[in-house]
Amino acid sequence: MKIILAFLCIAPLALSARAEKDYSSSDSAAPPETKSRFAMLDDVRILANGLLQLGHGLKDFVHKTKGQMNDIFQKLYIFDRSFYELSLQTSEIKEEEEQLRQTTARLQINNEEIKNLSQEMNSKIEDLIQNKIQLQEKVWGLEDKVTKLAIIQPSMQETKEISSLKAFVEQQDNHIKQLLKIVEDQHVQLNRQHNQIMELEDKLNHMELQELAENSFTGEQTEPEAIPFPVRNTTAVTYKSDGAAPDCTALYHSGMQSNGVYTIKPNGSEAFDVYCEMKFGSSWTVIQNREDGSLDFNQTWDAYTNGFGDLNEEFWLGLNKTYSITKQGDYILRIELQDWKDNKRYIEYAFSLGGPETDYTLQLSRISGSIPNALPEQTELRFSTADRDMDVINDFSCPENYLGGWWHSECEETNLNGKYVAPRSRGRLDRRKGLYWKPKKGRYYLLKSTKIMIHPTDLKSFD
Repeated sequence: MKIILAFLCIAPLALSARAEKDYSSSDSAAPPETKSRFAMLDDVRILANGLLQLGHGLKDFVHKTKGQMNDIFQKLYIFDRSFYELSLQTSEIKEEEEQLRQTTARLQINNEEIKNLSQEMNSKIEDLIQNKIQLQEKVWGLEDKVTKLAIIQPSMQETKEISSLKAFVEQQDNHIKQLLKIVEDQHVQLNRQHNQIMELEDKLNHMELQELAENSFTGEQTEPEAIPFPVRNTTAVTYKSDGAAPDCTALYHSGMQSNGVYTIKPNGSEAFDVYCEMKFGSSWTVIQNREDGSLDFNQTWDAYTNGFGDLNEEFWLGLNKTYSITKQGDYILRIELQDWKDNKRYIEYAFSLGGPETDYTLQLSRISGSIPNALPEQTELRFSTADRDMDVINDFSCPENYLGGWWHSECEETNLNGKYVAPRSRGRLDRRKGLYWKPKKGRYYLLKSTKIMIHPTDLKSFD
């Protein structure tokens, strides 16, 4: 730029010098020629016109350069602002992580306290049992003495001994009642703390899942080792006298220890075929299987009641058949899920299933699992289909809008009998009609395959 300005200043001087030189030479040459002077002026005009155009071009170039520099400054400002906002969000995330770590530490401390309290309660219960045994022995001795006294008249000393024993028994009985009351209160507190811990675990798992890419679970999940089932007071599932097995677990203990289709006959029901899957040293009765979308699960109420599909491929066993199995005793409900990246998760519930008079009402209580819960607990859920919707909320039918029969509550938890949708379908409406798992306050996770199976809680009945 400086070179161009210098050229613009020097050019007129050179031209004037050249003109003077030519003029002096013309004076010394004697006859002046007007024609050469005019030619020199034409050269000056051409040069001046070229310099003027060059000046205009430089001016336009300077304006364009200023505009580009202004755009660059504007973009740099936007970048600095975005970077600042990102820094603020990063700081908030770090604070939330620190709070989460502190919460986890408190949970670990509470867990240790609960373990210690449980051990103390067990010790007190053992002491109560020993006291009860001792009291029973004393009562038996007292009964023997009373029997003898009925034959012979007791002496004054024996009468005093009997009175003292009665007073001692009453005192011990009151003491036991007080201890039992304390144990019951502690048991209630333990249950409350356990529920709080379960809720916090669900929140922690939910926060981990929110960091995932959409439609995928975190990491690979290997199948867990065989776990002991909770044993409650229940009517044991036993063989019928004619040799028919009531479910797959009974078949396993009779020697049928490979996957496949078998015939069972629950108590009080007709015989029918089921698919049995061997897992954790036992056999589970499969009531639903989806793996490739080859079967349409948008079926009627009658189809869901009686069952549909191929037991060796995709199928729904049927509500009536499932109820005939579960009414024999207490069962565990296990749900296995696989996403489109072949990551696997599971969850298990203690559950109860009502009969046809209750529209097969389902009530769940989470036991364990590797995913957050997505189904309401301790709530009676009625089964619904598009042609028989039991719970229409605000004139909005869940089965009609989301397709497939299911235990809907508020049309937002999950639907494992929905339309089979591949990840390429990105529309929100299609995904909500699809096969998905939906934790509370979480995103929808599209699933590649699902399997629902049941197993009795009381394994001793098969020993």
